[in-house]
Amino acid sequence: MQAAQPAAQTAKPTPPATPPQTAKPPAQPAKPAVQTAKPPAQPARPAAQTAARSGIALTVTDESGATIPDVSVELIGPTPAMGVTNAGGQANFPGLQAGTYRLRFTGDAVTAFEREVTLRAAQITKLPITLSAAPAPREVEVAPAPAPPVPAPPPPPAVGPVGQAQILSVVDLVERDLIGNNVPRRDALVACSGNTRTMLVQLNEPQAQRVYAGAESLYYVVAGEGAISVEGRDTPLKAGVYASLPRGTTHALTRKGRRPLILLAVLSGEPCEQAK
Repeated sequence: MQAAQPAAQTAKPTPPATPPQTAKPPAQPAKPAVQTAKPPAQPARPAAQTAARSGIALTVTDESGATIPDVSVELIGPTPAMGVTNAGGQANFPGLQAGTYRLRFTGDAVTAFEREVTLRAAQITKLPITLSAAPAPREVEVAPAPAPPVPAPPPPPAVGPVGQAQILSVVDLVERDLIGNNVPRRDALVACSGNTRTMLVQLNEPQAQRVYAGAESLYYVVAGEGAISVEGRDTPLKAGVYASLPRGTTHALTRKGRRPLILLAVLSGEPCEQAK
């Protein structure tokens, strides 16, 4: 018995040699991405707030260098403003936008003045201002009012003719010319010279009211009884009673009793019609 032969094995073809591969370097660990931190966004500001502010500092003086208070200052421009100079003649205007301004100065004591100035950003502009004094008010000459005309002097009072001296007995005169009860009234001229006239008056009936604007009236009762009414008030009359009435006094005479009321009536102030 023969020993078993190893089974012939078919040789497998050897695969072609794979060319050696270049070894890749080991991968490096990934680095974390570095991010730059951004500051938080700021809210946008208006341009007027972000821009730097300017200002004006004024000193107002007169031509001699003395400061002038109470001058009104008006700024016309990007930031309008108004102010008044203080006791030292100063006025400050901070917080103005840059730009061109027209400054106007007015006041009772100064002549109005205007000036233009340009402000730069973030700068205080100091301005010395010299103003002229306001002109003195012109005096308007007013023609004096014409003097009132001088009134002409009043004409001299008229004077009646000069009479004669009279010395007589009134009792005798009455007895010679006594009236009866049937005669209402009788007037007899006793004397008349210049502006004084004397009459003998005999009354049986009441005398109407009368007034002498330019003469005084005087009465003296010779005989009889009666009454005199002066401004509406009655006063009894009898022999020996005397009455003096200023000019302009309204009066009237009335007889009482059975005999005539006999008086001497003197009028002083009116010219005599005829001398006696």
